[in-house]
Amino acid sequence: MTVAVPERQFDDGLTGEFPPDLYEPAGVVTGVDGFAGVTDAHVTQFQEQGFLIVENAFTAQEIKVALDGLFHLLSGAVEDFNGVQYERASAGVNVEELPLEEKQDYVRKFMSFADYDQRLNKLAHHPLLLELVQRLIGEAPVLFQSMALLKPPRLGRDKPWHQDHAYFQLELNTRVVGCWIALDEATIQNGCMVVAPGSHLQGPVVHFRRRDWQICDTDVDNSGAVAVPLKPGGLLLFQSLLHHGTPPNRSMSRRRALQFHYRPQGAPLTTQEERLAIFGGEGLGAEC
Repeated sequence: MTVAVPERQFDDGLTGEFPPDLYEPAGVVTGVDGFAGVTDAHVTQFQEQGFLIVENAFTAQEIKVALDGLFHLLSGAVEDFNGVQYERASAGVNVEELPLEEKQDYVRKFMSFADYDQRLNKLAHHPLLLELVQRLIGEAPVLFQSMALLKPPRLGRDKPWHQDHAYFQLELNTRVVGCWIALDEATIQNGCMVVAPGSHLQGPVVHFRRRDWQICDTDVDNSGAVAVPLKPGGLLLFQSLLHHGTPPNRSMSRRRALQFHYRPQGAPLTTQEERLAIFGGEGLGAEC
């Protein structure tokens, strides 16, 4: 019996030139040590700055188990899962013939995996994580998006500056928290997160389809941007209107991360037309 190999999916982002200083940070920030160290003052900081960093949020064993879950999905053992997206540079590579250790270095994303692997689902519903997200949202959170973001050595493209809310069909005032978990050491060299503190207070910004669904490079103000390097198990929580992006990985080290998004249980959904009426630059007659 021959098993059909699913058609390879590619991330819809494109390569392209961008200003060399686009992700140049003005500084580097660190965070509080562990979930237990988060105080009410840190919650206030999250509201004002748009992000919060928790070092050592997850143990080395929890990170290993999460990686085991991703490898299991990448192996094709879960027949119904088809959420792996590859870097376009892998188009000429027969990745299906590669061992998993090599195959992962052509992957850009895993999409919507939480329901397909119990280990990853458990991490997404980690009690201490949900407790903190509830403090930030103000009510019980619901997971509505799960992703793994891989930035392969030498191959991983940039993720242009954007606001995550521009991707979501949720009302603009919905309190959404993104949680970015480092599975490897994330550094400036291999593409750690770069954020613009307080930028969420500026409201929505029009996005364009260029290298990705993004804020126009010429509209980016990175004068006060800060880099968020993280050790494995480190956690970055951020608001959905925060301006952020990641530079390409030009190093020889992997930069793998999980990203979960949470919203309040009763948050009303909107339509794509309503979303684009706010964020869709071309439809609004804006230029980039």
